Amino acid sequence: MDPDSKSAPAPSPRAGDRRLRVTVSDGRGRPVRTGGLERWLAAVAPARARGDLAIALVGDAAVRALNKRYRRKDAPTDVLSFPADPPEALRVPVEERQLGDIVIATGVARRQARDAGHRYEIELRVLALHGLLHLLGYDHHDRDDGGRMARLERRLRRKGGLDAGLIERAGRTARA
Repeated sequence: MDPDSKSAPAPSPRAGDRRLRVTVSDGRGRPVRTGGLERWLAAVAPARARGDLAIALVGDAAVRALNKRYRRKDAPTDVLSFPADPPEALRVPVEERQLGDIVIATGVARRQARDAGHRYEIELRVLALHGLLHLLGYDHHDRDDGGRMARLERRLRRKGGLDAGLIERAGRTARA
């Protein structure tokens, strides 16, 4: 049972099940308290976000190592997304679908939460939503994106009650 939940675990997936199933761990498979991140992300996710998604909350050093290995950037970052399957796999039956993994640096998230003036749990939502959109094939760094990811992030974060999304915050910082 989800430690943040008072209800019974969700039923196992059935054919036609359209839900996003989110698990959050410490990176070693141990569940962590997140203030309801799993339920929140499943509720605000776009309809095409179906299947299994794992989120690992890890230290900054671990994220730095991943960022160096996969992006050739020797610095910690806030969130990394690792798709399990190519984008065309989003058309496979949901009970067989693995969306991928999101890795969030807890130290960076805590600092960003403090700088943004909100709780750590809120920052986890901002980062998880951003990571999910990358798993769905959106990329705000791609010239061909044309602002699509930023617009979708803005719509979904408003749906989820967040004041600002990661792309929006980065744009404000760049203009300051």
